[in-house]
Amino acid sequence: MDMTLENCRKFVEVLASDAPAPGGGGAAALVGAIGTALGNMVGSLTVGKKKYADVEAQIVALKQECDGLQKDLLDQVEADEVNFLPLARAYGIPKDDPSREKVMEEATIIACSTPMKIMELCCQAIDCIAVFAEKGSRLAVSDAGCGAVICKAALQAASLNVFINTKTLKDRETAQALNAKANGMLDTYCAKADQIFHTVKAGFGQ
Repeated sequence: MDMTLENCRKFVEVLASDAPAPGGGGAAALVGAIGTALGNMVGSLTVGKKKYADVEAQIVALKQECDGLQKDLLDQVEADEVNFLPLARAYGIPKDDPSREKVMEEATIIACSTPMKIMELCCQAIDCIAVFAEKGSRLAVSDAGCGAVICKAALQAASLNVFINTKTLKDRETAQALNAKANGMLDTYCAKADQIFHTVKAGFGQ
C-alpha cells in the first residue's frame, strides 16, 4: 500500500500500529519530503520579486531540483516497505533451515538500500536549503531554517535504519562500507544543517 496516498491521520494511525510498515524508514522519507518542501516554499516566495531578481535563475533551478527531491523522498515511503518486507519474512524462516542465513543476508542488504537512498536525498535537500536560507526571501528565512533541521532529523532517522541492519550482516566488509558511507553523510550534513539553523537564528538576534 502506498501510504502517501492516505491522509495524514491515517498514516500516523498505521505508523503507530503493529503493522510491519511504514516504520522508521518510511517516516524518515515523509519527514524529509516535508523539510525539503519548506525550503522549496522559500524559493516560491522569492521568485518573481524584484528585490531578488539577481538570484532568480538560481532559485528557479533549485526549486526544480527540490520538486524532484520531494517526489523521490515520497517514493521512498513505499520503497521502504517493499524492501523491508522480504527481511520481515526471512525472520520467519526456521532457524534450522540451511537456506536461512543466505536469505537473511540478502534481505538485510536490500533492507539497507532504501534508508541509504533517503539519506542521500536528505543531503541533497540540505544543500538546496542552504542556498534558500542565504539568498531567498528574508520574510521566509525561518522556513529555510525549519526545513534544514527537519531534513537533519530525517537524515539521522534513516541512518538508524541502516545501522540496525548492518549490525547483523555476516559480510562485515559490506557492513563497514555501508556504515562508513552513512557516517560520512551524518558528519557532513548534520553539521551543515546545524550551521543553517544557527545562522537563521542569529539573524533574529538570538
